[in-house]
Amino acid sequence: MKILGTRARRERVPLRLPYRVAGRTTEAVEMFLLEVETDDRGAGLGAATPEAAITGETVEACSEALSESSLDWLSGQDVLRLGALCQEAGRRMRSTPGALAAVDMALHDLYARRLGVPLADALGRVHASLPTSVTIGIQARDEAVALAEELVGRGFRILKVKVGEALEEDTALIRRLHERFGSSVRLRADANVGYTPAEAVRFLEAAGDAVEFLEQPVPRENDGLRRMPERWRSRIAADESLLDERDALTLAAGVPACGIFNIKLMKSGGIRPALRIAAIADAAGIELMWGCMDESVIGIAAALHAALACPATRYLDLDGSFDLAEDPARGGFTVSDGEMTVTSAPGLGVDLV
Repeated sequence: MKILGTRARRERVPLRLPYRVAGRTTEAVEMFLLEVETDDRGAGLGAATPEAAITGETVEACSEALSESSLDWLSGQDVLRLGALCQEAGRRMRSTPGALAAVDMALHDLYARRLGVPLADALGRVHASLPTSVTIGIQARDEAVALAEELVGRGFRILKVKVGEALEEDTALIRRLHERFGSSVRLRADANVGYTPAEAVRFLEAAGDAVEFLEQPVPRENDGLRRMPERWRSRIAADESLLDERDALTLAAGVPACGIFNIKLMKSGGIRPALRIAAIADAAGIELMWGCMDESVIGIAAALHAALACPATRYLDLDGSFDLAEDPARGGFTVSDGEMTVTSAPGLGVDLV
């Protein structure tokens, strides 16, 4: 199976509701859909949602990296040379991890389609399915509780609560949700670098066992996570501090700076580099969470396939496609009472609408 060429298109996709985290509000996302066409009339699919605030990748840079002229080196290549192609893509696209992730996804999609199996199986699946959290953005307390009621009513049993703008309000909301649902619903919190180390400790002390863990409470700068007291680090998940394998090595060195890595394909540059981060986590005894941006089911499916193939995977936060008012793709996975599993279709199992 040889690659004939590529085609990418840009879409602005509105969210169902405005989504607020510490420091910013999102109403729509700019995404790119990539098709890598082959000589058997098939196509591998990838998608990119660049996030300049986290990775520095602008929409314009992503667009240029996914242009036909930038990807013409793929023409004539055999999709079974997956490792070599991903290595070359990484060399050429190091500064645009979202665009790189789209190419990486499409190549993995083609590779597994060529083998005739779901990508998770081609990667060596170790999990049949896993439950995902769903996210509650920063909003008034009564509104947040009402949304939690709705999500639990739809079968979800893990809620990730965005915090980081007002410590007292944050802890009050966690207490209220815990009182409402008790042990029937697991709570996680994500501060998106909104706290100081002292505030993060106060949050964890106040929340106690009501939350499983706190995601990225402090900024990446100045080795922020290592400024947290060591006794709390096992309950900290690194997100903004973890972009690539070099960050993973730094965070895992010596006494680990955190207990959980949050891997996102838009940060790492796709499945192949994400699996290298996963191997570092496994060797260091660090648990894995697989997260996402607001993304099409293409990106969510790619992350889920990879997550199911990693022994260190403990948590999913793959709800990004749920936020879209409309999705330009379909398929990839099923969700039942919050439990996610990939379909039996070969590759990523996704199609454009």
